[in-house]
Amino acid sequence: MTTKQAKLKPSAADEAAMELRDALTGAGIVLPSLDSDFASPYLNLVELGRVRADVAVKLAEVVRRGTA
Repeated sequence: MTTKQAKLKPSAADEAAMELRDALTGAGIVLPSLDSDFASPYLNLVELGRVRADVAVKLAEVVRRGTA
């Protein structure tokens, strides 16, 4: 007997991670570990992961420009 995997709708965390990834890519920023948190799917957490210091500084600059 075979089982079919259900096509799961992306969670809010999956969608948020994709949106953030697209926005950051547009700003020239890559967070290698950016993804939804698989350990707690019902909390809809987004894992940002660790980044190099220069990437964190660039991210801060982009955020400051967007809030100015």
